[in-house]
Amino acid sequence: MKQLLLLVSISTSLLSAAPLPSIPLYPNGAADARGTTEKDIPTLTAYLPKDQAAPTTAILVCPGGGYGGLAPHEGEGYATWLAEQGIAAVVLKYRLGSSGYRHPSMLNDAARGMRLLRSKATEWNIDPKRCGIMGSSAGGHLASTLLTHFDAGKADDKDPIEQLSSRPDFGILCYAVITMGDFTHGGSRKNLLGENPSPELIEFLSNEKQVTKETPPCFIWHTWEDSGVKVENSLEFAAAMRRAGVPFDLHVYQKGPHGIGLSIGKNGAAPGEVHPWAKDLLVWLRQNQWAK
Repeated sequence: MKQLLLLVSISTSLLSAAPLPSIPLYPNGAADARGTTEKDIPTLTAYLPKDQAAPTTAILVCPGGGYGGLAPHEGEGYATWLAEQGIAAVVLKYRLGSSGYRHPSMLNDAARGMRLLRSKATEWNIDPKRCGIMGSSAGGHLASTLLTHFDAGKADDKDPIEQLSSRPDFGILCYAVITMGDFTHGGSRKNLLGENPSPELIEFLSNEKQVTKETPPCFIWHTWEDSGVKVENSLEFAAAMRRAGVPFDLHVYQKGPHGIGLSIGKNGAAPGEVHPWAKDLLVWLRQNQWAK
């Protein structure tokens, strides 16, 4: 039995992708940087699948943490699992309210992250037309913000990366904060917008109100009993997509606390089976030819 467990462990480790060295989003520093310490330097960390002959789908992963931290199980945890499924995953370390940053720094980081991801298409063997974004909790708010506030790139910019589109090809929203209104997560809103944001800013970043027919297709999941971020966030975003005629997959599971990540248990820490949402996600990705 011990030999069998060792074999399983070795086999799993061979499938797992070691991350590449992190790269800064802005080689010369962000225009709105407040300093030059680690907290002021957003990065990308790529987890690439092994032995992929053809260019693969890539997903920009935005961990949650209330815009005050970055949860490893919603970053590295997701990325390792995605790479094992043959999908390139790139974790975004974005700037945070706890470090003194406010909107639009976080959106700027996500947009730059998507452009930089596409610029690495040849080097990382990814398809620049199959680049999605994934976010959990407040990271889901950041993902849904880019899904509704993207641009086609700046054709005349001196930086070739800035010439690329920031529009994700699809989105994956995991128990996401969507609104800055009645059903918002108070801590996330404070860290993102400060103490007294204007009604106009609240409206602009209530992403259920910003969906258009140009919004990319999305996989959306939540749990009914989530008391940290209420399920209405996901329901209202899906309803807005329906009104706009944008395809989506919506899954509401009854059981599960906020922040469960891949695991049935709390915060991805409990041993046991992977939550059914992960299987449902793979089905959706394969249906849309974003995964094999």
